Amino acid sequence: MIKFDFESYMPKVELNNSYEELKDILKNDSMSGWFNIDKMISNEEVMDIKKTALELSSVNDVLLVIGIGGSFLGAKAVNDALSAYFGDDLVIFAGTSLSSEYLIELWDFIMDKDIVINVVSKSGGTLEPSIAFDYFYEKLLSKYGEQELKNHIVITTDQSSGKLRAFAQKNNYKSFIIPAGVGGRYSVLSAVGLFPIAFAGFDIDVLLKGAKEVDISLAYKYACIRNYLYGVGKKVESYTFYEPKLLYFGEWLKQLFAESQGKNGKGLFPTCSINTRDLHSLGQFYQEGSKILFETVIIADRTSDLYLNNYNMPMDNLNGIAASKVALAHLKNEVYSNFIVMDEINEYNMGYLIYFFEVAAAMGGYMLDVNPFDQPGVSEYKNLINEVINK
Repeated sequence: MIKFDFESYMPKVELNNSYEELKDILKNDSMSGWFNIDKMISNEEVMDIKKTALELSSVNDVLLVIGIGGSFLGAKAVNDALSAYFGDDLVIFAGTSLSSEYLIELWDFIMDKDIVINVVSKSGGTLEPSIAFDYFYEKLLSKYGEQELKNHIVITTDQSSGKLRAFAQKNNYKSFIIPAGVGGRYSVLSAVGLFPIAFAGFDIDVLLKGAKEVDISLAYKYACIRNYLYGVGKKVESYTFYEPKLLYFGEWLKQLFAESQGKNGKGLFPTCSINTRDLHSLGQFYQEGSKILFETVIIADRTSDLYLNNYNMPMDNLNGIAASKVALAHLKNEVYSNFIVMDEINEYNMGYLIYFFEVAAAMGGYMLDVNPFDQPGVSEYKNLINEVINK
């Protein structure tokens, strides 16, 4: 269960009457293939993902997911949120940078383990994942041989086109589909995110159930609040978490909102902070710095049982008290806060929040009169790099 509080630490915001209009636009957008979850991913696909994940996880130690941006952020966000802080990582991610040291040290770490590679890319041509896949593919080819390698490669890509689809067909590798009309940052609830999440042992049926039960009108309300605050001069939204496990959920939110709305000279700058850690660094600016930001606070009521005898209360209660009092202190200086409170961090709540924010990002893009599904600015640096490496 999730509670939303958009009033206690916020100015009064009047909603406009565009809800039904925006919902219709979203339904009919050619890039909103994610909006109807049942159409995006069938029961048969979900069963195939679960079956494949169970079979491969039972005979392998590590799933190495190779992808960048939306091809890895959602899966890592969910896995980190649901996993123990200290334990063996069943799912590791690569292809997110051009660091040679990372690739070399990662291979040294996993070389003696049984490994499955899941390369995730719609086009198959993105530089960072391409380099990482080439590197680890050669390593696994030497480790397993060509025939056995078929049991250690899973490809998630476009249904019918692109380099990876042709590669999968040529070598008869297991593959999943990135659905049409679904951009990377909106793909968590497709095979892109569901396969790594299932491999890690989490319940993707419950994750999808949470997403399907989102109250879309609440997502619209949140989008309106963001749009209002942007209109009165706020430039930054801080996603503020009181549980460090949610750090990568913040990273996914940064991509979702930056790429969906940051264009044509418009949009809020999304950032994130982890409290109470960052109260001892960024907290000073949030409280008394320039009034450019507001917060969306995400907190869990219950994590683990730890009673503080010296304070006569559970530690979770103290964390909640800190969150509310920080928001109250900020409000006095016109630093506003939305509050989202999960009863606990679980698959249902993570699925709910993923879909909630996807809808809000898309509707908020329409409010700004920008296309929430393209990212033309991302191509600028890619083109300049390609001019050099393709000479």
